[in-house]
Amino acid sequence: MLSGLVMFAFITIHLFNHALGVISLALAEGGLRVEMAFWRSPPITFLLYGAAAIHFSLALWTLYSRREWRLPWIEVLRLASGFSFPLLLIGHAVTTRLGDTLFSTKASYATVIANLLMAGTQGMQLALLAPGWLHGCLGLWITLRQFHAMQRAKPLLVALVALIPLLAAAGFLQMAAEVSAIGPLPASPVAVIARGTLAAWKEDLTIVYLGVVLTAFLAGRLHVLVERRAQVR
Repeated sequence: MLSGLVMFAFITIHLFNHALGVISLALAEGGLRVEMAFWRSPPITFLLYGAAAIHFSLALWTLYSRREWRLPWIEVLRLASGFSFPLLLIGHAVTTRLGDTLFSTKASYATVIANLLMAGTQGMQLALLAPGWLHGCLGLWITLRQFHAMQRAKPLLVALVALIPLLAAAGFLQMAAEVSAIGPLPASPVAVIARGTLAAWKEDLTIVYLGVVLTAFLAGRLHVLVERRAQVR
């Protein structure tokens, strides 16, 4: 729960910052600078990536140790959205943290959106905004739904679950329109090399992530099969 709350805070702040783009690209850029200053401070960085590592490790243990996969739909949705979220986090970490470390590239909405538009992957970025938010909301609801106050607030909570990602998507689209109106950014040789290198890192880390998830699931199924055969004997 604690590691999940840290991750939920990260995605919530990120969605709210995207939503600032509805007003203007400049306002969103200002919010991003504040956000990056917060998350990139050494203790907060340690907290964020530590929480991500703990949460991911527990998720892998769930894949391995679960014996029965007949789950309620809300649990299926929570697990599916949870395992989708790292696909966004990998891209974020590579573009911002690794890009800054290797090439001193400063994260900005203008450059990130320009690169997404150039690659034609802005739709994928929008699709990846929601899973972490949905996973966190479902996790909180499953934990707190026993309380009467949560049941009374359910209509409002459902509206917020839908409204916040929609505002973030609207902000992203508005910023994309502003960036398109500005025109393509000049690409220096260093920028071209950085873009290619970071894309390769992102692809490799994504493959590793999917491989680890699949391995944990298959190892768990194999373990269950061995146990059942041993019980039959």
